[in-house]
Amino acid sequence: MKFTKMHGIGNDYVYVNCFEETVIDPAAVARFVSDRHFGIGSDGLILIKPSEEADCEMDMYNLDGSQGAMCGNGIRCVAKYVYDHGIVDKTSLSIATKSGIKYVDLAVRDGKVSMVRVNMGSPVLTARLIPVVSESEEVIDAPIEIEGNTYRFTAVSMGNPHAVVYVEDLDNLEIEKIGPLFENHIIFPDRVNTEFVKVIDRRTLSMRVWERGSGETLACGTGACAVAVASVLNGLVDEDVPVTVKLLGGDLQILWDRQENIVYMTGEAVTVFDGEITLPF
Repeated sequence: MKFTKMHGIGNDYVYVNCFEETVIDPAAVARFVSDRHFGIGSDGLILIKPSEEADCEMDMYNLDGSQGAMCGNGIRCVAKYVYDHGIVDKTSLSIATKSGIKYVDLAVRDGKVSMVRVNMGSPVLTARLIPVVSESEEVIDAPIEIEGNTYRFTAVSMGNPHAVVYVEDLDNLEIEKIGPLFENHIIFPDRVNTEFVKVIDRRTLSMRVWERGSGETLACGTGACAVAVASVLNGLVDEDVPVTVKLLGGDLQILWDRQENIVYMTGEAVTVFDGEITLPF
């Protein structure tokens, strides 16, 4: 199987061009290629497929083999791949995902895509649609009990569910301990991605993320979008201006246009290497 390793600010996936390749069991392939000791090493697998309704389709799988609906860093890399490999020849394109069609604009330098701006669509704030179990229609700054400690979180879906939690200290956060407890908490029927956030100033946020099915990753694009939306809702950042979200792998620029109710994400997409691997099944 031929593949390309790519990353968006450190959120790395194995990409397979399904215009040319066929992947029979993507869940098993995702588990194998994601292993950083016996496989290629990645946060998961993304298949780039033909689409009847868009320029291409992104089909993503987490490193545990579970299928994801949307990946903000992944979709930027998909956009770079299809342009750099001549599958499309335009700088504005549409990509089908499990959470709907997303629209992207490309910045090209020396014939290759360097930055990608993604229309991430509207944030979902209705609790039952995120989903999160709550008596309130929206979950903003709500308490949650984790092993005897009370945290406060804001729930947002950007095509996948997010719980945004504000903390004072990110460096000493025991994310490997509390991340799984948030992910598998009973109030999240489909599990949840959890963003732990420190407010730097009115236009700058710092975050670490525990992704369902993958654990802590260097970056999460939909998570950064959820963080920006939650921070506006909690009055922690300025409205209708780009917010810099600092992740372990780098920075993303996020703008929630409240008049349009659209979230825009801008960030890099990087090709690491191309390769070919023999699957053991």
